[in-house]
Amino acid sequence: MAKDTWTSCEDRLPRDGQRVLGVVPGNEVLLPGKARFEMREVLVLRFMENFFAAQPDKADAHGRHFWSGEGASNQYFEAVTHWMPMPEAPAQSNEEADA
Repeated sequence: MAKDTWTSCEDRLPRDGQRVLGVVPGNEVLLPGKARFEMREVLVLRFMENFFAAQPDKADAHGRHFWSGEGASNQYFEAVTHWMPMPEAPAQSNEEADA
């Protein structure tokens, strides 16, 4: 599988604890210091397998798994439709390494 393609959560899930880019359709976030929201449908998330397994009420309501986000971007399992591995950081050029 190519690293830069989206994978449906129905087809396959990331490994437990893996940081990924996740798609949350219609996700809006409140912008810090502003009184407005902005659409942010792609988030950095960490997949938490069986997160609610010991909490049957939550597991029944939201699924056993969970997506831990950065800041206030946590998501219940069913909110994320697709994911892909985090991209590699760009390689430093010789000029950047010498700076």
